[in-house]
Amino acid sequence: MDVTRIFDLLPYHEGTFKPKPDVVASKENGEWTRYSIRQYREIVDYISYGFLEMGVQPGDRIAQISSNRAEWNFVDMAILQVGAIHVPIYATISESDYKYILNHAEVKFVFISGQELLRKIQHILPEIAHIQGVFTYKAVDDQKHLNDLIELGKQHPDEVQLLARKNNVQPGDVATIIYTSGTTGNPKGVMLTHHNIISNLRNCRHIPPFGEEAKAVSYLPLCHVYERMLNYLYHYLGFSIYYAENLGTITDNMKEVQPDILSTVPRLLEKIYDKLFSTGHKLKGVKRWIFFWALHLALRYELKGANGWFYELKRKIYDKLVYVKWRQALGGKHLLIVSGGAALQPRLARMFTCAGIDVLEGYGLTETSPVIAVNDLTENGRMFGTVGLILEDVTVKIADDGEILCKGPNVMKGYYKEPEMTNLAIDAEGWFHTGDLGRLEPEGHLKITGRKKELFKTSFGKYISPQPIEDTFKESLFIDQIVVVGEHQKFAGALIVPDFAFLKSYCTVKEIPYTTNAGMINLPRIRKRFQTEVNKYNKCLGDTEKIKSWDLLDAEWTFETGEITPTLKLKRNVIAEKYSAQIEKLFE
Repeated sequence: MDVTRIFDLLPYHEGTFKPKPDVVASKENGEWTRYSIRQYREIVDYISYGFLEMGVQPGDRIAQISSNRAEWNFVDMAILQVGAIHVPIYATISESDYKYILNHAEVKFVFISGQELLRKIQHILPEIAHIQGVFTYKAVDDQKHLNDLIELGKQHPDEVQLLARKNNVQPGDVATIIYTSGTTGNPKGVMLTHHNIISNLRNCRHIPPFGEEAKAVSYLPLCHVYERMLNYLYHYLGFSIYYAENLGTITDNMKEVQPDILSTVPRLLEKIYDKLFSTGHKLKGVKRWIFFWALHLALRYELKGANGWFYELKRKIYDKLVYVKWRQALGGKHLLIVSGGAALQPRLARMFTCAGIDVLEGYGLTETSPVIAVNDLTENGRMFGTVGLILEDVTVKIADDGEILCKGPNVMKGYYKEPEMTNLAIDAEGWFHTGDLGRLEPEGHLKITGRKKELFKTSFGKYISPQPIEDTFKESLFIDQIVVVGEHQKFAGALIVPDFAFLKSYCTVKEIPYTTNAGMINLPRIRKRFQTEVNKYNKCLGDTEKIKSWDLLDAEWTFETGEITPTLKLKRNVIAEKYSAQIEKLFE
């Protein structure tokens, strides 16, 4: 059968692939719960019948606030089958954002994973007039459970009405409204149609080189279109999906599942790198030397044997001695990792790929469903330091000011209730303005060079794009996060958050007693070492881009502390306000 609506993936999967007990699986309380496609479809239909009995109408908005779990999929597919619109919401946003989204979308029903998340919004629910009911996935006293809805559906099955609802859903209908937090103002509701998302997964289907026997581990929030589209892609390709318990258990879960593919953001790869580096420092004698020879070899890796036969010979030796152990730590297979959401340091792509763990960086936005470009495993499909080749059916051009413009079936229908904002984002010729700056390499790979809105001008009238400077400095093992500042100043400065895990390892090797983060960043010896790093990476930059003044911070930036968005983008205005005194000192 043809897949034109998202829920078509279920009958397509059942009719195309061999039966398996683990189409989706979740782990809770130490046990995996697995679902076959028949169980999956049956539960989805019961939830759909329950929706019909409760009076859910086509176009009604239904929200989910939940960690990744099989139930997320069940409710998602049921919402879409009855012609309603799914509004997935991050579990980590502020109370004001919850209130805004639930009101703005006029949400009718809310599904929440359990007590912890319910507690975050329970007191604001009476203020939201449209909400008719709340269901949880975990048992909560005096609260309706998903099983209550399933039971309602079992008692009132209506196959005729459900079929009619399905038949009335068109590919161009809105399937989901995804609110993007942005770095300023209220969240924007991105309207994506069934066709938007289906076109994107079709054009990404060539990336995984596996058959239906493959397994994927999923840990990025399903409320983000990146992970959500990839989950649909796994359905389309017949893969099993295992939902990790949380970020803290991801490596343990991977050892259990032995996945073939994982989608991630660079942050996880950086943490894995730090852990490997720390492990290497704990080794003694020859083993330690071999480990670091292997590591330094991996950091110089080039594709297609470009480093020559002797390099490849050493690589084979180190693979048997070192790299195989790295793979074992991630499940043991020649894993495929797709990285998105933020810039990936080329050193990480080189290192993991050298070790038999292919890392493919991609690029896109919520408004583009999401993928615009991605590296792949074809003959000329990848280039380190780029986000890959433009997807089939997607067109990209670079505007005169360097902005990346995109046109294709993946471009959103618009922003919900915001026609003026939509017209600003999508011009009269249908080009979506990404706000990102970039260039196309001669081989066709797209390279991101910054954000249009983040450009600032020095007092000498020179424009500086901070993101590529930040990406350059984040190549340093000592630097975890950095923001470049200098609007109307004579030069560029920076606030730097050290990679404290690496710094502790460094201090151990150098026999420097580690006290506290705050204490260490003020040690003259440590500051001198960071100046060496700044000098090193300044050599890669033009004169106006060089960091002339900098300071260290004693705590990392997180979503909870307000400096970054849920998708790990810097909230530059928040950082500027929060650290205004330190920034001012940079330019005294």
